[in-house]
Amino acid sequence: MASLKELKGRINSVKSTQKITKAKQMVAAAKLRRAQAAAEAARPYAERLSGVMASLASKVSGDSAPKLLAGTGSDKRHLLVVVNTDKGLCGGLNSNIVKAAKAKAKALIAEGKDVRFYLVGKKGRAPIKRDYAERIEKWFDTSDVRQPGFEEAEAIADDLITRFEKGEFDVAHLVYPIFQSALAQDPTVDQLIPVPSPEGGAGTGGDAVVEYEPGEEEILEELLPRYVKTQLFGALLEREASEQGASMTAMDNATRNAGDLIQKLTIQYNRSRQAAITTELIEIIAGAEAL
Repeated sequence: MASLKELKGRINSVKSTQKITKAKQMVAAAKLRRAQAAAEAARPYAERLSGVMASLASKVSGDSAPKLLAGTGSDKRHLLVVVNTDKGLCGGLNSNIVKAAKAKAKALIAEGKDVRFYLVGKKGRAPIKRDYAERIEKWFDTSDVRQPGFEEAEAIADDLITRFEKGEFDVAHLVYPIFQSALAQDPTVDQLIPVPSPEGGAGTGGDAVVEYEPGEEEILEELLPRYVKTQLFGALLEREASEQGASMTAMDNATRNAGDLIQKLTIQYNRSRQAAITTELIEIIAGAEAL
């Protein structure tokens, strides 16, 4: 049984931890508002860009289609771009992203595809390295910047497009979390390269006749790289919002658990203290009676 001194030390230690988790929760809550606003503000632009892409892609086909849209003509080599966080203490967010990436890789390998990984963020490296160390193509570090933004997304996109044009892979998939709320961040897998042709041309004016100047091919040559950059930028924003939401929830749970542990330790401390006092009283009374 733990001594009174040990119990008091444990209570003080848990109280110190509770203060840290409470402070971390408040910081995450403050950052979450900004990150959520940024992620939600980027979504309409991405949707509108997809609509324009749908209108243009429907008018371009065959050999005139850019390579980023038409692809290489093969789907043998696949690249999984996995977007994880750089910091921990955010619950099961990173493990869920890694789980989705591994499930996609397992399915592709079962189909006889060659799968490689392109890892963004620190926290997804170790679990993927344990199972697919020889398949990791590159690590892109975003921990040296305070807030990953469009510059980082542009650097990743330029690297991916260069690799695609060199023929290093045929299809690239983007694995990242979508922020729903502080309690829910859903990992998703989307095809990134070649750019999938959006269906229906939504948001382009329905059946209206639209003439483009210059031609559709020239516009697509400019828009396709921007689309890839926009998707990656959106993934980074969703990651930041998901990280802060998951961190706030995890730290709230940790604070509550610390409070429960403090209560249990305090009860144990009081009981042990009362038992020690009772034992001393019995010894004094027994000694007095012996005299």
